[in-house]
Amino acid sequence: MIEWYSGLTVLEQIYFWLGIAATVFLIIQIVMLCFTSFGGDVDLDGDGDIDVDTDSGVSIFTVKSVTAFFAVGSWAGLLTCALIAQNLQWVSIIVALVAGSAAFAVVVLLLRFLYKMQSNGNLQLDKLVGKRATVYVSIPENRSGRGKITMNAQGKFVELDAMTDGERLSVDDAVEIVATENECMVVARVSENVENPETDTPVEG
Repeated sequence: MIEWYSGLTVLEQIYFWLGIAATVFLIIQIVMLCFTSFGGDVDLDGDGDIDVDTDSGVSIFTVKSVTAFFAVGSWAGLLTCALIAQNLQWVSIIVALVAGSAAFAVVVLLLRFLYKMQSNGNLQLDKLVGKRATVYVSIPENRSGRGKITMNAQGKFVELDAMTDGERLSVDDAVEIVATENECMVVARVSENVENPETDTPVEG
């Protein structure tokens, strides 16, 4: 093992250590996924505006997708280095980027599927009116587009489409559901509804 490692080029050593670190972290994420709601993904930009797939509502740059990019990309790059001549190792960078991007896309699509599976389901949406939730994907102002909210309802954590009649709502804003339209929640910032301070309690089935 030591002899094999000492024979690696600097680029191959970078691939090796990136692959090890990313793979270990990816395994941790998978274990967390089994016991929590998606292992607590975090928006890397802190605001949720530039990292959103507007068709699915699922954040693109999550811990899992970025980790998958480095894990798969690093091992693909290392394997490519082992199969080509040293003067062509730049090819491995291209292979690493392509393989990592493919893994990145697969993870995003998988998260989209999982979120849809546990979203509104058989919820009685009319019973959610008056309940509080948290913005997960930014909601454009004056019904100019849809975002996402998350909340506990009927004993499970759910994600729902949402729009607002007021100003733009940012990620992590506390909101209250004021109406439902075509399976979409109409929400308002909690501070705008202080006259009706209903707590965010799970909806009874």
